[in-house]
Amino acid sequence: MVFIQTLISFLRDGEYRDLLFTTSIFVGFGTVMYHFLEGWNWIDSLYFSVITLSTIGYGDFSPATEAGKLFTIFYILLGVGVILSFINTVHHHFEEVRTKGKEKGKRKRNSKKIVD
Repeated sequence: MVFIQTLISFLRDGEYRDLLFTTSIFVGFGTVMYHFLEGWNWIDSLYFSVITLSTIGYGDFSPATEAGKLFTIFYILLGVGVILSFINTVHHHFEEVRTKGKEKGKRKRNSKKIVD
């Protein structure tokens, strides 16, 4: 239930929504490019796009064509900034929700003390 509430609060946040859209477009673009440049299937292309932008880079896939290698250079340079912005926004949102939850809990405890 908490996960669904958090997801809904994310989608209400305009900054998060914009970054989610930008990140999705960027990952989708990379997936399409790897599919056509490297001839990988769609799942492998998506997988490589995500592990590349998240800087995990397991090494199980790597571009074999010159075009794929050049695309990867630019994809990383542009995409890592997008992904880091997305992660930073998610972190700030969680911190904001957590801080509000703590404040709400304090107010409940304080109001209960006054009533008692």
